[in-house]
Amino acid sequence: MITNKHITQIISLLMAAAVLICILAMVLSQRLAVAVGGTAVSMQYDTELFDHSELIEIDIQMKDEEWEEMLNRASEEVYFSCDVVINGEKVRNVGIRPKGNTSLSAIAMDPDTDRFSLKLEFDHYVEGQTCYGLDKLILNNNYADSTNMKEAIVYDMYEYLETDASLYNYARISVNGEYWGVYLALEAVEDSFLLRNYGTVNVALYKPESMDMGGGPGAKEATFMQRPEPPKDMENEPKPFEKGNFTPSGRDGKFSISGKGGDLNYTDSSLDSYTTIWEGEVTDTNENDHRRVVTALEHISKGTDLEQYLDVENILKYMAVHTFSVNLDSLSGAMAHNYYLYESDGELNILPWDYNLSFGGMNVGKDNSATQMINDAIDTPFQGTRFFDALLENEEYLSRYHAYLKKLTEEYVFGGKFEETYERIRNQIDGLVATDPTGVYSYDEYEEGVNMLYTTVMLRAESIQGQLEGTIPSTDDGQRENSSKLVDASGIEIDIMGEFSMER
Repeated sequence: MITNKHITQIISLLMAAAVLICILAMVLSQRLAVAVGGTAVSMQYDTELFDHSELIEIDIQMKDEEWEEMLNRASEEVYFSCDVVINGEKVRNVGIRPKGNTSLSAIAMDPDTDRFSLKLEFDHYVEGQTCYGLDKLILNNNYADSTNMKEAIVYDMYEYLETDASLYNYARISVNGEYWGVYLALEAVEDSFLLRNYGTVNVALYKPESMDMGGGPGAKEATFMQRPEPPKDMENEPKPFEKGNFTPSGRDGKFSISGKGGDLNYTDSSLDSYTTIWEGEVTDTNENDHRRVVTALEHISKGTDLEQYLDVENILKYMAVHTFSVNLDSLSGAMAHNYYLYESDGELNILPWDYNLSFGGMNVGKDNSATQMINDAIDTPFQGTRFFDALLENEEYLSRYHAYLKKLTEEYVFGGKFEETYERIRNQIDGLVATDPTGVYSYDEYEEGVNMLYTTVMLRAESIQGQLEGTIPSTDDGQRENSSKLVDASGIEIDIMGEFSMER
């Protein structure tokens, strides 16, 4: 017979077990999500770090000589250990290194600045360590962007359309208590990102890089950064360029850096034809994973079973924001890079990355002009790939893509959300830019730049609205045939907003 005493003990044990289960459920929620998968996970860092009403305060604590050594060896992208105080909470033994591609190379070559972008890996030295659940944090230096705002505005647009994209916020960076500068903080596209968006890390994720200008193993020398003009003898018989490894693999005979699959164009069934994708793996992948990607690329190239092989809705949102931003340092231009390729159960998705050179910031040669950028054709937006053609050529998908562009123009820009975001950011960072000890641009240059960016976004929205309504041609060919209909952008000076230059 069970006595009252025993009943009390049993109840106490059951209550203790229940409490323990609750604690374990909270602590292990991310690991449970990995096992289950398929459902987005609510992450604490979403509100703790990426609440736009509050900037992130970050103090990087490490020995002065180690900080200097890290900067001096930036091109090697070697990790160092540091402690990081984020919004008053200390995380110890964090991995830190400079990061970037063109920006890293440009800063490394400039004797007047050490303002590198940085990557914080909370789990680099301590397995499983996170910051409010975030495994890795990117701190972008806003290279070649006098506005300090281009990338934030683009990510705000992605957020507005509820696209699968990194969370963003601004961060006031200090080093050993001394103000270092204002940076843009981004959620890295790695494990925490996958958990937050998909509820699992058991997927294939790649970051193809056809043009690696950074340091480290496998880095390639890039010698050509402008949109190429095809040699005369290529009109009838395509041949690769001598420099930059350009091939005529873009849409409608346009030219792009081939990069062995980095442009996402289907060429054949051989896995060896897509080595740039496999070399850019972020998660561990194998031959079966690679085969699924190639199978999907084949169907996409033929326009068959698109709903099975593409996350159509998310990619249409990606296309809308990406098209609005006129980012030629990507698949929109000659560079087959600056995106992530996500694959799960044979379905592909594109995840955005790197928008500091948007709105004309990528110098594309002598024919570059503000009017060309402002009126960039919405129905022929990708010069470096044919990956999106099947969607653009399908009336239903084209209509849905147009609907997202309409939402960006009518609701986000003309509806006041853009101005609200613009004013919020200025209120947050104006003072930080004015006192930024490592800033590449002066405060006067910043102020000129952000004012020009505001006008640029408004005119870009005006052009897109006209293209959607049919008063402005929406293809490259149409605009060449009837340029009188284009929005006049003669008042826009692109270089005031910052642009790519290895001499800057």
